[in-house]
Amino acid sequence: MDDTVLLSRIEKEVTDALGYWDEISYQRSKAQEYYYGEPFGNEVEGRSQYVDSTVQDAIEWIKPTLMRIFASGDQLVQFHPTGPMDVKAAEQATDYVNYVFTKDNPGWEILYGWFHDALLFKNGTVKVWYEDYEETSREEYEGLGDVEFDALIMEDGIEIIDHSMNDDGSHNIVIQRTKQSGRVHVEVVPPEEFMIDRDSHSIDDSRFVAHRRKMTLSDLKEMYPDQEFDKQNLSQGYIGLHTQEEMVRSKPDSYIFPTPRGEDMEESLTEHWVYECYLKTDYDDDGIAELRKVCVVGDIILANDPVDYIPFISITPLKIPHKFYGLSIADVTMPLQRIKSTLMRNLLDNMYNQNYGRFTVLEGQANLDDLLTARPGGIVRVKSPNAVTPLPNPALEPYTFQMLQYLDEVRENRTGVSRTNQGLNPDVLTSHTTATAVQSMMTNSQTRVELIARAFAETGVKQLMYRIYKLLMEYQDQERVVMMRGEWIPVMPNRWSQSMDCTVSVALGNGNKDRQVQELNQVLQLATQAQTSGNPMVTPENMYNIASHLLKAMGHQNVDDYITPVDKQQPPQPSPQDEYVRAQTSKTQSDMQKDQMEIMIKQGKLDLDKQEFEHRKQVDQFEADMKTFEANMEQQVGPIKIG
Repeated sequence: MDDTVLLSRIEKEVTDALGYWDEISYQRSKAQEYYYGEPFGNEVEGRSQYVDSTVQDAIEWIKPTLMRIFASGDQLVQFHPTGPMDVKAAEQATDYVNYVFTKDNPGWEILYGWFHDALLFKNGTVKVWYEDYEETSREEYEGLGDVEFDALIMEDGIEIIDHSMNDDGSHNIVIQRTKQSGRVHVEVVPPEEFMIDRDSHSIDDSRFVAHRRKMTLSDLKEMYPDQEFDKQNLSQGYIGLHTQEEMVRSKPDSYIFPTPRGEDMEESLTEHWVYECYLKTDYDDDGIAELRKVCVVGDIILANDPVDYIPFISITPLKIPHKFYGLSIADVTMPLQRIKSTLMRNLLDNMYNQNYGRFTVLEGQANLDDLLTARPGGIVRVKSPNAVTPLPNPALEPYTFQMLQYLDEVRENRTGVSRTNQGLNPDVLTSHTTATAVQSMMTNSQTRVELIARAFAETGVKQLMYRIYKLLMEYQDQERVVMMRGEWIPVMPNRWSQSMDCTVSVALGNGNKDRQVQELNQVLQLATQAQTSGNPMVTPENMYNIASHLLKAMGHQNVDDYITPVDKQQPPQPSPQDEYVRAQTSKTQSDMQKDQMEIMIKQGKLDLDKQEFEHRKQVDQFEADMKTFEANMEQQVGPIKIG
C-alpha cells in the first residue's frame, strides 16, 4: 500500500471516529460543566442563579467506595496454576504483577483517574505498554590492581572517561556504566485524546483506534532523530485551537480561554497533534487485513509496524450491550441537577421577595429614595396614610420541599448512593431500627455501586493486569530482584506458564471491612475448636490462611510481620522448666523400670527355688518307693543284691 493511500485512509478514519469533535465530545464537555456547577446559560439578572451539585455529589460519593474496594489491599488480582509445577510461579506472578502496577507505576493515582473518567465521561481509558530504555551511571575507582582493572573494563556497557596510574602501579579510573533495561508503563488517557471506530463494540474487535496527543517539535526530533520535519508537512498537525473539553476543564482555573500554543513561541516548542493509530489494513496486499501501528504527524508517517495487540483498556460504569460507549453517572444525574436547581432558584426568589417585598405607592405621596433604600430601622417619608402598601407574596408551599425530597430519592435509585450508606439519614440513626436492619439497608443500597465495581473489575482491571503479565513474559529478558513478602526474590517472567488464569481478588459482595473481620473471626473460632478436638479437616496451613486474611481485612498488609508461614516455622524449643520436667519424668520412668526388673529377678528366683523344691521332693519320694519295693521283694524271694 502506498503511503499516500495509507494517509488518506487514516484521515478518513480519524474524521469519522467517535470522540473527534462530535456528539460524544459535546456530551463530555456538558458533563464537565455540570460537575463544576457552571451556570446553565438561562440565568436572569437580579434573580437567583443557584446551581445544584447533584452530579458532583453522586460521583464523589461513589469514588471512595470504589477506591476502598480496589486499593485497600496489596493484591488486585491473583494468578492460578494450571499444573502442580506452576504453583510457585503462580504465587510469584501474583506478587510481581501487583508490584509492577503499584510500585513501578502510581497504581493508586491510575485507578483514581481511570474511575473518575468513567463515572463522569462515560468511558475511562488506560494505555499499557513496555518501554526499553538505557540507565547510565558514573563510577569512580582508585587504587585498582591490574587484575581488578582488567576485569572492570571487560564488563559490558563500560565506557572509560578518565584513567591515570599511581606511583605504585595501581589504577585510578572514572567510567560510565550503561545498562539496558525496561519496564511496563501504565497511564490514564484523557478522554479527548482517545478515538475509536463508530461501529466498534470493544477495543479488541475495533477496525480503528487512535491516541491523539500533543508533542512539541523538539520532542518529535528527539524521538525520531532520523526523520526530517518539513514545516509544510507539519502544518496540518499544528495545534491552532484547544479542544472544547480542554477549555471546559481549565475554566475553574481561569475563565479566560487558553491561548493557542505556538503564537509568539520558539519553533522547537510549537505543539503538534501526533496520531498513534492502530488499524486493520491489508498493507502487504495479500488479501488479509493485519493489525498495524502507524504514527502520523501532519503528512509525515513516523512509524509503520505490525503489532499483536491494541494497548488500550476501557471501562464504563453503566455498560450497554453491543455498544462501546455506555452511560456515565453524570448522564443519569444531569437532568436531576437542572430540575433541583430550578426549584431551588424559585424557592430562593420567593424568600427574597418575602424579605424584600414589592409595594404599591401612591404617586407623589411617598419619598421614593427612602423606599428604595432598604436598611434596618430605616424610615419612609409619606404625605398621606396608606401611601405605601406591601403587595402580597405567595407563601412557600410544602409540596415544593416534597418535590426536592422526591428528586433525592430518584437520584438514590439511579446511582445507588443513599443517605443511609453516607451516614446522613437521621431517621435510621435515631429510631429503634436494629443493627441487622441497618446493615441490610446499607447492603441493599450499595448493590448498584458493587455492580459498577464488578463491571470495572471484570472488563478493565482484570484485562489490565493480564496485559501486564503478558508484557513481562514477552519483553523482560533479564532477572530482576525485588522485595516481595518481606524477602528479596529474583524474578524471571519468561519462565512462567503461558496459560495461567487470572481472577480479580478484590472483596466484592462481602460487605465492608468490619463485616469481613467479624466473619473471619467466626471462621477462626470454628477452626480452633476443630483443631483442638483433633479434627483432621483443619491443618496448620488452613490456620495460617485464616489468620492472614483476618490481618489483611484489619488493614495490616505485612502479614509475615505478625505470623509465620507453615514452611518457615521452626520446631518449638523446650523451655528449662520443660527440660526439668522431662528429666524428672525420665528418672521416674527409669526408677520404675529398675524396680520392676528387681521384682522380676526376685520372682524368677522364687520360681527357681520352687522348682528345686519340687524336684527334691520327687527324688525323696522315688527313694522311699524304692526302699518299700526292696522290702517287699526280700519277703518274697529273699535278700536281693543290686549291683
